[in-house]
Amino acid sequence: MNGYRISTDYDEMNLSVVHGFISKSSWAKGIPMETMARAVKNSLCFGVFARSGEQVGFARMITDTATFAYLADVFILETHRGQGLSKWLMAVILAHPQLQGLRRMVLATADAHGLYGQFGFTPLARSDSFMELWQPEVYSAG
Repeated sequence: MNGYRISTDYDEMNLSVVHGFISKSSWAKGIPMETMARAVKNSLCFGVFARSGEQVGFARMITDTATFAYLADVFILETHRGQGLSKWLMAVILAHPQLQGLRRMVLATADAHGLYGQFGFTPLARSDSFMELWQPEVYSAG
């Protein structure tokens, strides 16, 4: 995309930018930097970078690269929204060689159903077969 690039190189990820956004998000508010760093290190990450080198977006796939992947922590910084970067990021993620032939990809979203629907994501076909251990206060527990 004009003026931007996407990288999966772990060494290029700016953990300060990633943590700065994710730690204020509705889904991981208060996540410690150490936890975010471990999550990034153990995931297939996609960073969106402006021509200046500034990281302006991020997403990560938690995956075994064989059967399953979970898309998490997707964002584009507000000052860079409205240019199609999230759609481009999704297209790059779904075309990645390590994510081909998977039986299932899942994600959770509160407000981006329209974006993900454009890429074939739908509500769970068998939601009654999914379970979770939900601990929403894990980052605020002392």
